[in-house]
Amino acid sequence: MEQRIYSAYVEILRRELVPAMGCTEPIAVAYAAATAARALGTRAEKVDISVSANIIKNVKSVIVPNTGGLHGLEAAAAAGIVAGDPDRELLVISRVSEEQRREIRAYLEKASFTVRRSETNALFHIHITLSGGGHTASCRISEDHTNVVSVRLDGKTVFAKEPRESVTEEKEAAALSIASIVEFADALDPSDVSEILDRQIACNMEIAEEGLRNPWGARIGQVLLHARENDVVTRARAYAAAASDARMSGCEKPVIINSGSGNQGITASVPVIVYARELGASDDLLYRALTVSNLVTVHLKSGIGPLSAYCGVVSAGCGAAAGIAYLLGGGLSDVAHTVVNALAINSGVICDGAKASCAAKIASAVEAGILGLQMYREGSEFLGGDGIVTKVTAYGGRAQVR
Repeated sequence: MEQRIYSAYVEILRRELVPAMGCTEPIAVAYAAATAARALGTRAEKVDISVSANIIKNVKSVIVPNTGGLHGLEAAAAAGIVAGDPDRELLVISRVSEEQRREIRAYLEKASFTVRRSETNALFHIHITLSGGGHTASCRISEDHTNVVSVRLDGKTVFAKEPRESVTEEKEAAALSIASIVEFADALDPSDVSEILDRQIACNMEIAEEGLRNPWGARIGQVLLHARENDVVTRARAYAAAASDARMSGCEKPVIINSGSGNQGITASVPVIVYARELGASDDLLYRALTVSNLVTVHLKSGIGPLSAYCGVVSAGCGAAAGIAYLLGGGLSDVAHTVVNALAINSGVICDGAKASCAAKIASAVEAGILGLQMYREGSEFLGGDGIVTKVTAYGGRAQVR
């Protein structure tokens, strides 16, 4: 394939598959608060939190790691102010001492917090304003989790930049499509992505195993393994769900995210890894399959942005099934029709915020993806006119999801 496109795809993987500890929305709030706290230079007495509705939805119920079980916008901001290191971005509160945990709780009682929905129509917007010692500092994040667009101190700009070209536009410019993703996987030099993907394999499987060992969240992963036949399909669902069980409940292990989401990073990777281990697949083949799963997830998510009313793990479940299709020796037709079938089964699931039930949605998304793959391998598929599926001439002249 063209070197320009090849390099762009490697860069997309490098940019999207980054580590984060905790649900990325409260972590982004902690990051903004830590950045504002650094500018203020003293402990804030008042904290004003202005965020878009999607941030409110995704922060209200999830446990903020390294806080001793706290949740909510105030807890996320307090953790960033007391113990955050903004240089570490989405790992901003990954290094918190026991003394700092106690201090976070005390600070929540002592400081004055105000939370409100931002007046902007932006889907992703965080604006933290801190006041203390006669000074005021603020940090504004827009468009995605680490995109700081302004830092101000006492009304003067310390840092500012124009809102960057949207992530969606960047991905469209790179000409992402199912056909080109498969072409990229076929042409891949594994050494170009091995460091990125080895980190994803290590981190995401470690938290999955933690979720199966201990009673995190709703224990969806454990329930699946106890209640169902212990075959590879069940294990793929259970391991992915268990990782989310742990992550949504405050487990202090990082995950490698995809499209700004840890749950999507888990869903796009863990089932593929479970299948690869079952099959005894080579590292080379696993890298190619993970490339397919991750890029299909990015491609599907690019149309709705980093946060929306739709559950992103549905896209990631389709990505995982696409990666498994490739792992099993499938080419473009297998991958494309797996995605069509999977989306036709499970599209339109609402996102009602980050919380324990995300693990169950992951299990459902992975199941739908694998069912879509099994349908295609058995010669069955959804046809043009079935719901959101439309008939086209591409991918073997059958159907795709519009």
